[in-house]
Amino acid sequence: MSQEDFASPTASSTPASTAELMEQILYQVKRVVVGQDRFLERVMVAMLAGGHLLVEGVPGLAKTLTVKTLAETVRGQFKRIQFTPDLVPADLVGTRIYNQKTGEFSTALGPVFANLLLADEINRAPAKVQSALLEVMQERQVTIAGETHQVPRPFLVMATQNPIETEGTYPLPEAQVDRFMMKVLVDYPSDEEEFVIVQRVIGEKLEAAPVATTEQLAALQAQARLVYVDPSLIQYAVKLVSATRTPEKFGLKDTRQLITYGASPRATINLTEGARALAMLRGRSYALPEDMTDLVPDVLRHRVTLSYEGLSEGLTPDALVERIMRAVAPPPRPLEHERQAA
Repeated sequence: MSQEDFASPTASSTPASTAELMEQILYQVKRVVVGQDRFLERVMVAMLAGGHLLVEGVPGLAKTLTVKTLAETVRGQFKRIQFTPDLVPADLVGTRIYNQKTGEFSTALGPVFANLLLADEINRAPAKVQSALLEVMQERQVTIAGETHQVPRPFLVMATQNPIETEGTYPLPEAQVDRFMMKVLVDYPSDEEEFVIVQRVIGEKLEAAPVATTEQLAALQAQARLVYVDPSLIQYAVKLVSATRTPEKFGLKDTRQLITYGASPRATINLTEGARALAMLRGRSYALPEDMTDLVPDVLRHRVTLSYEGLSEGLTPDALVERIMRAVAPPPRPLEHERQAA
């Protein structure tokens, strides 16, 4: 299938045509990946919003396969880094190499120079290696020996963590955790899905066909920024994030002692950008309250630091976020004439 077969989306593209292209991408991914619908949706939201994903799940749940297949469908570069304790920052971003014949230094770029980067078991490398991703995740650039190099656009980092094997792991720096747009929990497939997985593995190998380009994906990202977000929905995001810092303002007096640190302003931005992307993925040019509420647990769970009291009570970040969502009511859905005016 040639590149010309798919018209590049522009600012004048309709929500229906954009949703159709996104549907084609998802269809090709799901030809290879069985189940994991929610995880796939979050990956697409992160791609449209230009964010990064932190994924937690046991081995063998198609995390690597999902990102690799997605890269194939959009003709993007895919690279995978296996994080280990002996890794050094230069193994990620690159280094300067001295050429004895010419007497000059040349720059060897690292594996971060890709469209989709999979940081596998990121918590198995020490903090100095994890921190090597800070600049590239935020600025989309790498500085080597004082020289700045831009990474390809679009750029998405998906980092995985194994929740069941903690021996030999290192906690992620708070500054890096905050740079992840969402933390997604991937669970086991259902019995029916697992049956299909086995059938596909033992049967004829299926491959995803490229249905878009990285240029089209960049255009989709630009179009996602045109999705209308009502000020009341932004205010809802502000209240949710504020409730993680000062829950007593929202009638959660007993919750204050359970939290050490709340979410940063990045959480508010990510909630708004994520709602835009999810609305676009659902074929709309405006965001609804349910677009944001669907993403709240994923955006906040890794940004809330529980206190010793909270941990001793067996409280989890998800349970805390659920309390906050019950205390902070979402705005009403806009009426039809309001949508048309927007």
